[in-house]
Amino acid sequence: MTTTRKLSGRTRKVVLLVHVLSAAAWLGIDLALGILVVLALSTSDTTTAGIAVQAVDLFAIWPMFGASVVCMISGVVLGVGSKYGLVKYWWVAIKLVMNVGMSLLIAFALRPGVREAARIGARLLAGDPAAVIPSDLLHPVVVAPTLLLTAYILSVFKPWGRIRKSPQPVKRERRDLVGAV
Repeated sequence: MTTTRKLSGRTRKVVLLVHVLSAAAWLGIDLALGILVVLALSTSDTTTAGIAVQAVDLFAIWPMFGASVVCMISGVVLGVGSKYGLVKYWWVAIKLVMNVGMSLLIAFALRPGVREAARIGARLLAGDPAAVIPSDLLHPVVVAPTLLLTAYILSVFKPWGRIRKSPQPVKRERRDLVGAV
């Protein structure tokens, strides 16, 4: 039988704070990315569009990837150091898979698309009439916040219970004063 080393109360709170703040930063960066992409795609002013997509390249990818990695590491520490574990409960396992998947997508799918969009932004600013911002930049700004909000909901409501039922019944201790006398 394996035992899990639990985090102390103070350590758990610090790691939980880091986890919540990194998730909030990640969502905030995603929302800012969305605002800039929607602005770039909806404006008729080529200067505004060019600046908006270049701004996305300047701030979005590495801070967003950094926030996703901090969120993942702090989540793993919380999982390993708590009763929830990493793969004991469906909601934790799903959040872990979502975090790993989204981090990989940031690094390997979003980054090249944003780089190309920034090049197109530079062409727009140079007055190239053939430069058009790709509309597929809109997909990540819809999907990513939706997945992050789903992760928030999973954290709050903790649905679906355990992945596997425990082979031994869980010993429950009474925490009231009955029998203490």
